[in-house]
This record gives sequence, C-alpha cells and structure tokens, in this order.
Amino acid sequence: MTALLFSLATLFFTLTQGLHTPNCNVPDQGSTLQVIHVNSPCSPFRPKTPLSWEASLLQMQSSDKARLQYLSSLLVAGRSIVPIASGRAITQNPTYIVRAKIGTPAQTLLMAVDTSNDAAWVPCTGCVGCSATTFNPNSSATFKPVACGAPQCNQVPNPSCGGTTCGFNLTYGGSAIAAGLVQDNITLATDSVSDFTFGCIQTATGTSVPAQGLLGLGRGSLSLLSQTSSLYQSTFSYCLPSYKSVNFSGSLRLGPNSQPQRIRTTPLLKNPRRSSFYYVNLVGIKVGRRGVNIPPSAFAFDPNTGAGTVFDSGTVFTILVKPAYTAVRDEFRRQMGNATVSSLGGFDTCYTVPVTVPTITFIFPGLNMSLPQDNFLIRSSAGSTSCLAMAAAPDNSVNSVLNVIATFQQQNHRVLIDVPNSRLGVAREPCS
Repeated sequence: MTALLFSLATLFFTLTQGLHTPNCNVPDQGSTLQVIHVNSPCSPFRPKTPLSWEASLLQMQSSDKARLQYLSSLLVAGRSIVPIASGRAITQNPTYIVRAKIGTPAQTLLMAVDTSNDAAWVPCTGCVGCSATTFNPNSSATFKPVACGAPQCNQVPNPSCGGTTCGFNLTYGGSAIAAGLVQDNITLATDSVSDFTFGCIQTATGTSVPAQGLLGLGRGSLSLLSQTSSLYQSTFSYCLPSYKSVNFSGSLRLGPNSQPQRIRTTPLLKNPRRSSFYYVNLVGIKVGRRGVNIPPSAFAFDPNTGAGTVFDSGTVFTILVKPAYTAVRDEFRRQMGNATVSSLGGFDTCYTVPVTVPTITFIFPGLNMSLPQDNFLIRSSAGSTSCLAMAAAPDNSVNSVLNVIATFQQQNHRVLIDVPNSRLGVAREPCS
C-alpha cells in the first residue's frame, strides 16, 4: 500500500519535475498571456517538498469544499463579503496564475486568475500579513488613490472612507482583507491599460489570499472585463493545461481577436444576485453513449437560491448536486460490470482494472462537451489505479444547489467567454 501511495503521489507534483527542463520564460505576446499552474516547476508557489498522494488529494478536496462554500456564500450574501469560517483555516486559492505588470516603471506580479470574482487586488508595501513580494506604490509615477466621492467607491464590498480616500474590507475564503482603492497602469502581455482600479491590500489575515494578488475575470462592474470593455469588448478565452504536463502552461487570450471562429456555444445566463458568475444551462449528462436519468430539478437555474451550473477557474474537480452525482456515479459503476470498486481519499469510485467507459458528456443547449478519460479519471502514475474525478455537492441548504464545471474537466479545452453575445463556447485544444 505504501508503494502504491508513493506511486500515486507523482500525479500532480513529481510528474511536473519531468526529465526535461521546462521553459519558464515564454513571453506574453499581443493580448495573450501564459497561464501557469500554481504547482508548475515555473511557479514560485509550488510545494518545496512533494506531498504524499493522500495529503495532496485531501488538500485539493478540502480546497474544493472551501471553494464551493465560498461561492455559495457569495450567492447567499449577494455581495463579496462572507463570514470567515471558524476553527481550522480554509485554503481555497485559485489554481492558475498570470504575469501582470503594474505601475510606472512596471512591477511584475504573478496574479491568480479567478473567473468568479470581479475586483483585482494586490499586496502593497507595508502590508501586514502579506507575502514578501508586494507592489510598491511609492515607486510608481502613475499611482493614485481613489477619492471617497468617486463612483468606484460604491462598487466595492463594504466601502469605507478614512479621510479623503476610499477603502474597503472583504473576506476571501478563510482570509480577511483590508485595502485601499487605488488606480495605476496595468500591462497584460503587450496591452497597457491606464487608470486601472484595484485594491491595494494593507492588512490580511488567514491563508486564502493569493500571494501576489488576484485578477478578477468575472463580469461585475470592477472586473477586468468591465474596465477594459473598449479594448477587449468583454471577451476572453483560456486553455488550461493537463495536470500531467511537464510545462503546466496554458494561455489566456483577451479580446475578440484570435478567438476560435468555429466553436460550439451555449447561452450565458444572468443571475442578478451574483452577476459575475458564468452560469450556463446544463440539461443532461451521458456516461459513454448512455444518457443518465437525472431529475431536471438537479440542473434548474434559480437566481433566488443560486441554483444552476457555473464554469469556475478556482475549483479543481467538477461538483454536481447530489442527485446528479449519484446518478452519474451509479451509471459509471454499472458500465464497469462486476469490477471491484474501492475508494481513495474522498473519491468513492476507484478501480485497479482498466476503465472501459470511454467518455463522459455534459450536454448544454447548442453544445456537447465530450470529455475523454484524461478529463474524468484521476490516475496513478503507473496507471494501475483510476478514480472518477468528480464529487457530490455537500448535502445542506446552502451548498447543495450549485453545479460547478471545474478545471480538471476543462483542461485541454479552449473555453470562450463572450459577454456581449451572452455565450460560452468550448472546444478541444491541446495546450499542455
């Protein structure tokens, strides 16, 4: 058993070391940024000591549970401020980072990409509780605070005015943040944006704050899309690399140019209670060629409760409401016949024989997202153990209503977000 767990531990961490030296200096070009996984050899945030399989699995699943709790709490609160969980600290950092240059002269930060949040924020010099890498406002000739009377001050959660400048407070997972609202130039790839509004963190507590800041790709008023609508026309796409890739690097394309022209899309849905979320209408799931019998209520969109289905860049494994997950899992097991089912970590459907299910398909109006095995099986490095890489939503009134299409299922797909045309597209694209 010990040998098996050691073998499994290589899936997310040891494999990234590889036998080849990864290229960590791929230049960002035009309006396209390199997307880096936080555990990539190119990331300064990767674990210094590879975790055991059980430890890494439990950590990722704990992060996903915390992420879902956070997303669901946003729906309940209707704003970006939620209670900090008591007891054990919650870590739910987004999984992918991009290079952003802020200020004049530019200071480079590796900011987490979060498609379910709006306002950007970075740790600033003198911040209490932040990482060692910070943005220094005093070194930027274009930095300026936002005045209390500015309209942006009403667009942040829990705004406050100490003196003449605007500040705000929020919680993010298990962390509390106090920040000043400021403006400065930001450069993404070769695109420069003047007077970009973001938070300059002054104090932070807890373990959930991304070390060098967060770039919100939601569609709320202070998101990157809203602030750059004339430049990027509220359109972007991303391709996330395979977790087994040596380079662990994908891409983020901003703006309508260079987006795939022939891509199947499905309508985006709007939730006034949480306008930043990218809701879609999931109507069915197929395991292999067989449609799964799932009650329509499991997928029903309800803005009042937050029920429905979202695409999210901060959750690792797809989460389905309990009736949907149970039906998918049971059909998966049925197609595996008499093969012995085991569990590993929090995964309840694992096999030590080859998995015969070739695909799992998410069905949306106008779009079938057909997943090969690499997008729904988590495997040991030797390939001897495979687990269904999905989970059921927690069974309580707050968290049980939201289906989340997560990054493991999105990897090696181009996901297009086109807000003006209210559509989301998905197409297979190897980008590892």
